[in-house]
Amino acid sequence: MKRTTFSEFKTKALQNPKVKEEYEALAPAYQLRKSLVALRKEAGLTQSELAEIMHTQKSNISRLESVSAKSSPKISTLEEYAKAVGYKLKINFEPM
Repeated sequence: MKRTTFSEFKTKALQNPKVKEEYEALAPAYQLRKSLVALRKEAGLTQSELAEIMHTQKSNISRLESVSAKSSPKISTLEEYAKAVGYKLKINFEPM
């Protein structure tokens, strides 16, 4: 029996309107976390090094980058993170 790939599972799951709605609702949070990790890695920094630059603990960086975090980061925290990796934060809105 052939094992289902993640891609096949996701395609089938997203056919369910409730699953698709929840998936789309969570997409911005996942994209944010993915972007944070990519920027940190592009800057050549570990979580520990970034924490030192930001004068915080590694666990705070880990939590900030975690897709399972229970809370959303403050804009000021995102601005500080961006600055620490050589960027500035830019927020924009797109029509639905």
